[in-house]
Amino acid sequence: MLGSIDCMHWQWANCPTAYKGQYTGKDGKATLVLEAVASYDTHIWHSFFGCPGSLNDLNILDRSPLVNHIINDDILKCNYELNGKQKEKAYFLADGIYPDWEIF
Repeated sequence: MLGSIDCMHWQWANCPTAYKGQYTGKDGKATLVLEAVASYDTHIWHSFFGCPGSLNDLNILDRSPLVNHIINDDILKCNYELNGKQKEKAYFLADGIYPDWEIF
C-alpha cells in the first residue's frame, strides 16, 4: 500500500464575496480543498490543493492530476501480493465514496 487518500476542507476566512457561492460547502462556510496521499510514516506522496469547497471527494478526484497518472499508466509500480494475486500498481487506502478501482 502506497498510502491513504482523502480530502480535507480548509476554511477560507477572507473569501471574496464573488467566490462565496462556489466555495461554500455543506457546512455553510467557504473552504478550499486539499487532496493528499500520505503513508503511515507521514510521507506525502501526492497533494492537490485549491478546489472549491462545494466539491466532494469524487469531484476532486475527477479533477486531480493523480487520475491522469492512473489513466496513462504513469503511476508508481510496486510488486506485491494481495489476496493471493500478484499486483504491480500502487494501492491506496480509501473510504467508501471512492470508485471501485483496482488501486483503491
